[in-house]
Order: sequence, then structure tokens, then C-alpha cells
Amino acid sequence: MGHKVHPNAFRLGVFRPWEANWFANPKDYTKMLHEDLEMRRTILARLCNAGIAKIETERSSNAQLTVTIHTAKPGIVIGKGGSSVDQLREDLEKRFGNRVRISIQEIKQPELNAQLVAENIASQIERRISYKRAMKQAILRTMRSGAKGVRVYCGGRLRGAEMARREWDREGRVPLHTLRADIDFGRATAKTTFGAIGVKCWIYKDQISPQQRRLAIADGAPIGEAIAPQPELPELPTPPRTDLVEPVTPPLPAEVTAEATAEATAEATAEATAAPARRARTTRTTAAPKTAAAPATESAGPTRTSPRGSTGPKAAPRAKAAAKPAAAKKPAAKKSTTTRKKS
Repeated sequence: MGHKVHPNAFRLGVFRPWEANWFANPKDYTKMLHEDLEMRRTILARLCNAGIAKIETERSSNAQLTVTIHTAKPGIVIGKGGSSVDQLREDLEKRFGNRVRISIQEIKQPELNAQLVAENIASQIERRISYKRAMKQAILRTMRSGAKGVRVYCGGRLRGAEMARREWDREGRVPLHTLRADIDFGRATAKTTFGAIGVKCWIYKDQISPQQRRLAIADGAPIGEAIAPQPELPELPTPPRTDLVEPVTPPLPAEVTAEATAEATAEATAEATAAPARRARTTRTTAAPKTAAAPATESAGPTRTSPRGSTGPKAAPRAKAAAKPAAAKKPAAKKSTTTRKKS
């Protein structure tokens, strides 16, 4: 069998706060609790047409009671010149014997408040409007206001039938098992001539992120939000310390141009001094091999090298043997020329 859980009570301490914020001793707890319940019944009965969605109570240490009324019609609660609020405060102080302070909070979008939507459907059923039409119109207005999902339930002697039945309609998604889902729940009763008809409404607005919960706690969230466990934050890298690093000032444009010109002139002078020395070295190295190679070619003929390119001891006798016939042939050539001249 399914066990139904109240959506607002299911999310208490996760991100939804309590409607009564006060502490009491064990002997005084019962008295204060019944005072709160009686106060809520009195305010709702007196301002039944003001569109009251929620009443919050808070008690301080100096026996002062603060009542916050969330309403869609603050003008009805305040009255002309604040007369209704003053009269209500005086009646509560006389009845409970404590100092009472009343603050009023306006609900800017009543279509997104489940309690107000349920009361609107119940009032239409009391005026003999079709429950199907009232449900369809309420769902359409809620979805147009920006809700991600809405579900409406009606149960009882619908249309005056002899047997009671239940009807419900839904649009979008309503994840009741998701604790982070911001789901508002409200219920109302339509008292008709053929019996009481119950109306329930669930409105799924959005999912509450951990960052939004942390921001709410930092801004002074109620106790319920502060007690809720928070997810662990990843460690962020520590920024470098700027006081330990010496700031480097970029050079001015004039200094940059002066440095560039000085470097260019130094390079030009270095190249100019190195150019004559390079020319002298090249002339000396090119002239020396011509004078040294001439006697070598005249005295010794072509020398044979080894296959590996190195001249060893075997190459020396071959060079001497090739030089002897060359020396013997020179005198013979001179004799032949002399004899030809004589003839």
C-alpha cells in the first residue's frame, strides 16, 4: 500500500523552512502550540477573502510575537489607513496576552501558489461551476505563469452524484520523490449543498541547486536551511601572491627606439672593422698554394695514391723510379737541338 507524505513536510530542513520559528520549555510547549493554532484559525476566519496563502509566527525572548501574513490582496488586510491591521493586532493582544507585531508580505504571482490555486478552484465549485472547467483553467493559467508542472485533484460528490469519486488532471511533470524539486502543495474544501468536495494542488516550479541554497544561508536563511547538510565544495587553486613578485615596468617608446639605434650602430661598426681582416686572410691563403705547388709538379710527377686515399711506404719507391727516366730524357733533348743547329 502506498503511504502518502505531505510534500511540504517532506522537504522541511532540505530547503523549505518551518512556518513556526520558536523554542519553548517542555512545560510551556503545549500552551504555545495551541496559541499558534488558535491564532491561525482566528486570522483565517477574519480574512477569508484576502487570499492568505501562509502565516508565519516567530517568538522572541522578550515575549513578543511576530506574525507574518503572506497574502495576494494586501489592501484588504491593511484596510483604509491601516485600520484593519491595528484592530487585528489589538484583538490578538487581548486574547493571548502577548505583544503582537504584524507584518504583511505580498504575493506577486498568485498563480504559482498552490494554496491560492486550490482555494480558487474550491470557490468556483461552490458557485456551481463545472469542476472540469475550473481545473482546466487553473492548470492553463499556472503553466502560462512559468511553472514546469501542475497537478490538480478533486474528490467527493462531483456534480451531485450519489456515489463519490475522484478526478485529477496533470500537465508537465511533478517529481514528488526529488527532494531538490521545489514543489508547492495546497488544499482547500468546497462546501456545497450536496456535501464537501476536497481540492488538492501540486505545483512544480523548478529544481533548487546547491548554490542557491548556499546563497540563501549566507543571506540569513531560517534555521531549517542552516541545519541541512551541504555538499562538499571542490578545492579551488590558491591565487599567486602579488606582494612577493616585483612588478616589471615596460620601457617607454622613446627608450626602446634609443636602445634599438645604439645596437644597430654597434653592429655596423663591428662589421666594418672585421671586413679588411677577412680580405687579407683570403688573399694570403690563395697565393701560398700556387708557389708551393709549382716545384712539386716540376720535380715530381704524378703520385699514385692508395685506394683508401693515404700514401704509405710502398708509394715512395714508385715515385723515385718515375723521376729517374724524366731526368735522363732532358739532356738527350738538348743534344738533339744542338746538332740540328750545326747542320
